[in-house]
Amino acid sequence: MDVSKIISNPIFFENNRVYRVYIGGKGFEGFLPDAEDGPFPEEWVASKVKAINPKYFGKRDGVSVVKGTDIFFDDLLDSYPEELSGGKKYDCLVKFLDSAIRLPVQVHPTKEFSREHFNSDYGKTEAWLVIATRENPKLYFGFNKKTDKETLSLLEERSETEKDIMQSALSFVTPKVGDVYLITAGLIHAIGAGCTIIEIQEPTDFTIQPERWCGNYHISTEEEYIGLSKSIALDCFNYDLYGDKALKLAKKEPRLINSDNGVKTESLISYDDTPCFALNRYTFSGGTLKLDNAPAVYIITDGEAVLSNGNKIKKGDYFFLPYAAKGCSVKAENAVLIECLPSRQ
Repeated sequence: MDVSKIISNPIFFENNRVYRVYIGGKGFEGFLPDAEDGPFPEEWVASKVKAINPKYFGKRDGVSVVKGTDIFFDDLLDSYPEELSGGKKYDCLVKFLDSAIRLPVQVHPTKEFSREHFNSDYGKTEAWLVIATRENPKLYFGFNKKTDKETLSLLEERSETEKDIMQSALSFVTPKVGDVYLITAGLIHAIGAGCTIIEIQEPTDFTIQPERWCGNYHISTEEEYIGLSKSIALDCFNYDLYGDKALKLAKKEPRLINSDNGVKTESLISYDDTPCFALNRYTFSGGTLKLDNAPAVYIITDGEAVLSNGNKIKKGDYFFLPYAAKGCSVKAENAVLIECLPSRQ
């Protein structure tokens, strides 16, 4: 096996479905193989992150494997840091995610909370790009009225017998394809049924979900609070984010950067929005794009394209661009390419 060739070209991966307690996957049709609803509703993209799950199905669930090899991506990053990252941190996680049912109401920690309670430098700020929807899709952000820790604690207890009581406490939107949302750490949220999204986030799986049920799955106390006491876990929520304030914080509008030579460039999430990552969209109409950002992850969400090394890519394909391959190009007559960048460094 010629590892030098792997690390100097765009890196492709084996499919990497991850078990979750919710059901989904059918929305991947047209993007990924095995598009049917089940307990593997997420595809983790160029991932170095191990999933936190109640049960496991492999040696390192969540960690990507280089296509055609048995090389785990985290090992490759550790062994060839200069070639792959060029002195930068590759500190983001990208996912495809599809929901057939509502996910548990949840929150993710700030960096400060993670340092204190998880011994990690990363929280879990995340962003969503909606790429498909089913009938009556919903996304939930923020409380629908002023709420405090005691009230949230009581709602969690009531959820044992009132399965949707927590949902009733949140504001919601009906998303459409192309919508972009930024979910800052501390913002209570939930992905409703019928949403297929690309998610970019900080590289952890820290999720606090104070709700007893996800569909017909009973969530254990350990899964709700991931090892924390209930009191400490509920301190993770920002109780000031409710109503229109939460919705305005979450919704982001694409910003046109330029449009010339057959490629339109838009910023979906910028480093001004969050220092944790950035998300850009390139729409091709007979143009060529030089990929000057590395390390980065690229996903083609529509059409077909050709890389300068001759590789053909189509809707649903994704790859990691090593620093050593910086400057390669993509050419397409009609395609959309999403660029996912690690933190501002």
